[in-house]
Amino acid sequence: MTATKTSTGTVCKLLIGGQWVESTATEHQSVYNPSTGEVIARTPLGGKEDLDKACQAAYKAFLDWKEVPVVERARVMFRFKALMEAHYEEIAKCVTREHGKTLAEAKASVQRSIEVVEFSCGIPSLMMGESMENIARNVDCETIRHPIGVCAGIAPFNFPAMVPLWMYPIAITCGNSFILKPSERVPLTSMMIGELLKEAGLPDGVFNIVHGGKDCVDAILDHPTIKAISFVGSTHIAKYIYTRGTANGKRVQAAGGAKNHIIIMPDADMEQTVHALQASAFGCAGERCMAGSLALPVGDAAEALVPHLVKSAAKMSIGPTDGATSPDMGPLVSAEHLAKVKGLIEKGEKEGATVALDGRKTDAAKGKGFFLGPTIFDHAKPDMTIVKEEIFGPVLSVVRVDDLDQALAVGRDCPYGNGAVIYTSSGRSAREFKRHFNAGMIGINVGVPAPMAWFPFTGWNNSFFGDLHIQGNEGIQFYTQQKMTMTRWFEPKDGKGKGFQDPIWKAKS
Repeated sequence: MTATKTSTGTVCKLLIGGQWVESTATEHQSVYNPSTGEVIARTPLGGKEDLDKACQAAYKAFLDWKEVPVVERARVMFRFKALMEAHYEEIAKCVTREHGKTLAEAKASVQRSIEVVEFSCGIPSLMMGESMENIARNVDCETIRHPIGVCAGIAPFNFPAMVPLWMYPIAITCGNSFILKPSERVPLTSMMIGELLKEAGLPDGVFNIVHGGKDCVDAILDHPTIKAISFVGSTHIAKYIYTRGTANGKRVQAAGGAKNHIIIMPDADMEQTVHALQASAFGCAGERCMAGSLALPVGDAAEALVPHLVKSAAKMSIGPTDGATSPDMGPLVSAEHLAKVKGLIEKGEKEGATVALDGRKTDAAKGKGFFLGPTIFDHAKPDMTIVKEEIFGPVLSVVRVDDLDQALAVGRDCPYGNGAVIYTSSGRSAREFKRHFNAGMIGINVGVPAPMAWFPFTGWNNSFFGDLHIQGNEGIQFYTQQKMTMTRWFEPKDGKGKGFQDPIWKAKS
């Protein structure tokens, strides 16, 4: 049983050592259905005591799991992938219920999750080391990758399935054990998937789930058993995680927030651009670190873009995502987050940006869910709060620029650096943008340049803290450590070693 029924609602359990157990926490966080405002579960806000138990179970499991051949570890992932596919609809519906994504968005996120598991199935070939014989006379050298131990993941609320699955399939297949702390706002999907890992035959204790808030995070950052931490969330928390975690000698990869720029050149296919920009800015209700939240139309492009975009976005249907209907956009995750986004919209108005489309007036806002329609600011300026700060909601700011150089300059001044996109039919413009824009993930006529599992999620600047990014070969490097071995075998005639000189350090004659 993953939860306990009480008089005050369903309380989530912890997964420790293969068993679902009660938390020692006395405080809880409500889990809402954002479409209705209804409380559907309660997350215990555990801390050090719960984490200690998880670390003990994870370390004990690691000692055996690291000795399991990597091909056998990969076979667990093959079975896990099959179970994820079999329960695809069920997982997506859970994402929709606890987060508010449309079912189509939830399904897409689950598909991207499965792709990481698929990537992990190929890790036996990707973990292979290098070797060379006779690097000196009769001396051979090789490198081998080894797991690093107990790893932990701290996940955000915006992708209950996908983001945690960026982390633990790779870590586990590399031979580590793992402790996941899902967001206390959306714990149910991770718990459902945890059951599938058990069903796939993963040994008890290799994968564990703890619940909590800041106390639990701090316990993860400080616990000596944990060797590596993966985090996705806001920039100020990412920096905190990286600073405190590395100070305690841990490896840390911490992905932070973003302000993703979309440059629209006058020669862009405007119909395609409007469609893609709308999907980028308002898909997932803007609650994603790759959302296109800042449009930079160049020259005459603004007059063609803005009216068309406003007209198109105004036609989007907004409503509950957990029913029979299929709206274009669902609610935000919580009442608190909705209030925060509305506050930033009010700030944009006060600072002088033009509200071209006001999402606060959506009819869906009259219900009990946490709804906000697509919002577009025109004539925003680079020094405005709505341009500088991550809003993490369905809000697009339009900053009009004279040329590509000015657009690139706006990007250079941005403290973030996750993604950026250009819409153009000019190869030269695309090449200049690709070479010079200040971001780690670039799209050319691609609305959301988020990489598939085989490539790293390469945020720059304050969008990422660490040396090795999430996913891809960098993910494998993050969850392993290299051992180099040099070997020399002496012939019998050298038995006494008379006159021996180390062939590596032998001086030139």
